[in-house]
Amino acid sequence: MNQRERVLTALEHRQPDKVPWHLGATDHVLSLLADHYDDASLNQPAYFDEWIGNHFRHVGPTGAGQFHGLEEEVSPGLWRDGWGIVWDTRGMYGEGEWGRPMNCVLPEPTLTGYTFPNPPRREDYAHYADFAEANQETFIVGHEGHLYEVAWAMRGMENFLMDLVLNPGFVEDLLDGITEYYLGVIDESVKHGIDAFAFGDDLGSQSQGLIMGPARWRQYLKPRLARLFARVKDAGKVVYLHSDGQVDEIFEDLIEIGLDVYNPLQPEIRDVSAVKRQFGDRLSFHGGIGIQDLLPHGTPEQVRAEVRRLIEVLGEGGGYILGPSHAIMADAPVENLVALIEAVQEQ
Repeated sequence: MNQRERVLTALEHRQPDKVPWHLGATDHVLSLLADHYDDASLNQPAYFDEWIGNHFRHVGPTGAGQFHGLEEEVSPGLWRDGWGIVWDTRGMYGEGEWGRPMNCVLPEPTLTGYTFPNPPRREDYAHYADFAEANQETFIVGHEGHLYEVAWAMRGMENFLMDLVLNPGFVEDLLDGITEYYLGVIDESVKHGIDAFAFGDDLGSQSQGLIMGPARWRQYLKPRLARLFARVKDAGKVVYLHSDGQVDEIFEDLIEIGLDVYNPLQPEIRDVSAVKRQFGDRLSFHGGIGIQDLLPHGTPEQVRAEVRRLIEVLGEGGGYILGPSHAIMADAPVENLVALIEAVQEQ
């Protein structure tokens, strides 16, 4: 099987010849590996994907108007995106990485005077054809869509969470505008050779569950995610969702509205084997390798043993893509990085 066939087989909950994998890494980790293997090309993410055998390739449109799209430097290290949000790019993952929002686009709970950005234009997808041709044996994941993260970044986290209670009409209007934008992104993206469309909203805390609670998630986000997921599914594409934190209480809801793949499967906050037993026949998972304890504090043999266990237990019957619970951080010793890479590739 090639990488694309392997992923598609796993997502059909059938057993592939190997468990597919996608290992993300920060720029700091790429530099560590480049030094260890004496290969400067490993500093380039595209080269790293090929070198390590990652099964996913990610692509997004160019052009203005995008969340996290750094369009205008308003002062050193601070960039405004297409929604008007100013991001501090002097982030923990390295210079140039978007970090926290530094302004409040909507200081009051009203959309008066605000104009939503237009979705990327058809010409902003001109590179997709060549990308799809060059990566036809891999699984291509299209542009990440957001609801919650755009909303709180525009309003400020505390303001937005209070709005959920105090200003429900404003929240509905804001989320509707964001939803319409991403429906436009989906409609164009699915025409250009992608296999999946990804969404990303960090909805949960590590120990307290959903930040807004399940009732308000079901009130505000679930119906809009259902519309977005349906648009992807109607085009015959896979729905992929990233959400850090403890969100297991809405897995049944996510399955109901059409989610195919959930990421990350964080062993720090859940029994990943139990999650696989409960939901693994209806939902696929990407993750499972701990970055908070195992990779920074384990031994190389512990890393190898856990990778083998995940392949055997979570990989049985498909429905699993092996990967870390977050992009691998620089606190992982290079010996553990090597053990991880070798264990994944030795299947």
